[in-house]
Amino acid sequence: MPQAMIYLDHAATSPLTPTAAEAWRRAAAVVGNPSSLHAGGRAARRVVEEARERVAERLGAEPQGVIFTSGGTEADNLAVIGGARARRAGDPGLNQVFVSAVEHPAVLEAARALRAEGFTVVEWPVGRDGRVDLAAARQSLAAAAGTIALASVMWANNETGAIQPLAELAPAVRAGGAPCHSDAVQAVAYGPVRLRAADDDGPDAVSVSAHKLGGPVGVGALVARRDFPLTALSHGGGQERRLRSGTIPAALVAAFAAALDEACDRRQDEARRLAELSARLTAGLGGLPGVVVTGPQDPAARSPHIVNAVFDGCLGENMLLLLDAAGLACSAGSACAAGVARPSHVLTAMGHPAEREARWGLRFSLGVTSRDSNIDALLTALPAAMARARTAGGE
Repeated sequence: MPQAMIYLDHAATSPLTPTAAEAWRRAAAVVGNPSSLHAGGRAARRVVEEARERVAERLGAEPQGVIFTSGGTEADNLAVIGGARARRAGDPGLNQVFVSAVEHPAVLEAARALRAEGFTVVEWPVGRDGRVDLAAARQSLAAAAGTIALASVMWANNETGAIQPLAELAPAVRAGGAPCHSDAVQAVAYGPVRLRAADDDGPDAVSVSAHKLGGPVGVGALVARRDFPLTALSHGGGQERRLRSGTIPAALVAAFAAALDEACDRRQDEARRLAELSARLTAGLGGLPGVVVTGPQDPAARSPHIVNAVFDGCLGENMLLLLDAAGLACSAGSACAAGVARPSHVLTAMGHPAEREARWGLRFSLGVTSRDSNIDALLTALPAAMARARTAGGE
């Protein structure tokens, strides 16, 4: 990242914290494969298991429920595809999968891939605020009771920040006889993410990713209750409960655990600080002609680090380049679709026309480096960028 760049894309990746970097450095000094039986291997295994215990404690799981992966995408695929296959293997009648229409592609495309295997995939509609239509979801779950393999609903949306009503959805899924998974990648650094206990309404499994909360790229986890069924998607040495093969990267998981600890310790104060910055940004955007902030209007229903807005007549990719030239880094949507100019499926599901407003959206995501001066610089740069983007055309 250039020295002068103002970084407003923390939902894509957040900088590695010194704490995580130091944890990686210490663990990298241990030479040994965690699966080897010699002293070096045992030392590496201790690093991995200590990290597993720390992640489990933070997310309300048992250590054996933490399955380290290469990141959120692999964790989501393991939960959705591995979970659906395992459920149907136990009962061939369990062939329906439920997801929201605004899921991250790692969930949405994984679920759609199951159709080729004979699963029925239902995509729940969302309202204009980007939150799942509870009445429609409950009705579809009740109609499918006894045939549901699983449901997956993200904790907080990666484009709009909309927090989904998991406290209502997860019990409705379980009432239909199925477990509920949640992609919590965007939520864990800004709110209390935990698996359900015996007497509460949380999800049965969550996906998390280190680089969204100050850890390194290339590591994450699927964290699941003991009764969440899974089957492996890849095969090899079977290192992670025979569910995820491959040498466990001890230094990466140590850095992941350190970053998660740090994020959880500071998240109440950080969420409050970012909510204030988001409120300033939202107010400033609302004062610009032709700009509509999307997602929930109630700040309590939106993650404090994400603000998404539609800029009338301004193609998102044009705005991105113009702001980049002005020294501001933001996003036109999910970074996982980078390099591909297409309408946002999230905004489309929210009712924004695919060939107009769904291509005019920008996401500004805040994090540890964000300051009041960054908001001021963005609001100062936007009018000129909008004027130039409208000249270039919004179709």
